[in-house]
Amino acid sequence: MVLLLRGLPVLIEIGLLVFCLIEVIQTPGDEVRNLPKGVWILLIVFVPIVGCIAWLVAGRPDPRRQSAWRVGNGFPESDRPSRRRVAAPDDDPEFLGVLNRDRDRDGGRDQDREHEELLRKWEADLRNRKAELRRDADGDDRREPGAPS
Repeated sequence: MVLLLRGLPVLIEIGLLVFCLIEVIQTPGDEVRNLPKGVWILLIVFVPIVGCIAWLVAGRPDPRRQSAWRVGNGFPESDRPSRRRVAAPDDDPEFLGVLNRDRDRDGGRDQDREHEELLRKWEADLRNRKAELRRDADGDDRREPGAPS
């Protein structure tokens, strides 16, 4: 029992030191009062009982001055004012409707025909090029082995 009474102050001192040291380290530097954060750490480590009590009384952040996100003045998702979710342009029916109206007003059907005609020309050109390459490849196979190329 006597041993327990002698060890109790040491356990309390170690617990207080660990608690205060962890609290100083986790506190943002701009919220620490009276001394810089590094000085508080040194004070708690080198003068354990006095440093810990000083931290608890004069160094801890003022609860009335804490960051908005800690106090709850920030906007948690459930309290955030509702905003219209912005959709990508190809998913937004309003945007697509505006495009269709503009296309119809500007003769979009004529533009579509022009694009289709251009696409047909490109496809025909591509077919002609492929056929020409095949003819050239077939012509190379018919040459004699010793003939110059």
